[in-house]
Amino acid sequence: MSQLSEQPCEACHWDAPHVTETEIEQYRTEIPEWQIVDRNGIMQLQRTFTFKNFVQALDFTQRVGEIAEQADHHPAILTEYGKVTVSWWSHKIKGLHKNDFILAARTDEVAT
Repeated sequence: MSQLSEQPCEACHWDAPHVTETEIEQYRTEIPEWQIVDRNGIMQLQRTFTFKNFVQALDFTQRVGEIAEQADHHPAILTEYGKVTVSWWSHKIKGLHKNDFILAARTDEVAT
C-alpha cells in the first residue's frame, strides 16, 4: 500500500491549485505506470490495465467506480475486452490536483 493512497482527498473547488511540477515529480514516484496526457489542453493521468477477459475487466471497472464514489471524484473509464483505461483529472479546475494522484494510487491497489 502506498503512502499516497492512504492520504485523504480534499474537497476540490474551482479555484483549487493545480499540482506543481515538483509535486508531479514527487507523486509519480508512487504511481510510475501512469502517464500524463494532454486532452484539449487539460492534463490527465491515464493508465491502461490488462485482464484475461471481459468479466475481469468489468469487475475491475466496478471496483474503480466504488473508490470513485467513496471519494466523490470520478474518472473516465473505458472498459473493453481484456483491458480498462482509467483517466483521472479534476473537472472543476480542468487539470491535475493532488486528489487525482491519490486516486490513481488507490486504483493501482484495486488492480492487484
